[in-house]
Amino acid sequence: MPIVRTEAVIPAPPEDVWAVLADFDRYEEWNPLNIRARGKAELGARVPMTFLNLARPGTTMDQTVTVTTCEPARALAWSGRVPLLFKGRHHFTLERAAEGTRLLHGEDFGGLVSRGFTPERIARDFKPAYEALNAALAQRVAELSRRG
Repeated sequence: MPIVRTEAVIPAPPEDVWAVLADFDRYEEWNPLNIRARGKAELGARVPMTFLNLARPGTTMDQTVTVTTCEPARALAWSGRVPLLFKGRHHFTLERAAEGTRLLHGEDFGGLVSRGFTPERIARDFKPAYEALNAALAQRVAELSRRG
């Protein structure tokens, strides 16, 4: 099963990072990967989302995902699928660290489409987009903490 794994340290407490991650309605203001979402970060919630289609650069994909993990200031995950063709579980784990929050961010893929996701392709086409989300998240958290 192809996977993406990234890690970052955000100089803010997990509660501040969570506040940004769980605010789906504001994703379009800062998130370069999951560019639009509407809904609540609640276990079992169905959230319409638009995200970059990294399997087809230059395109986006609309999908309603289901929140599968929702532990405030600790973990958030959602799953989406296109029967037989694709399934993905996008996940974030927040760990308190001396520097603030250690963010573990990734996705697990399955389905026919993902068979072409070699480790080299993941490293080239997917991982940079996930790392860009990590950097944008850190920047958004910093901006909000400066405001107030």
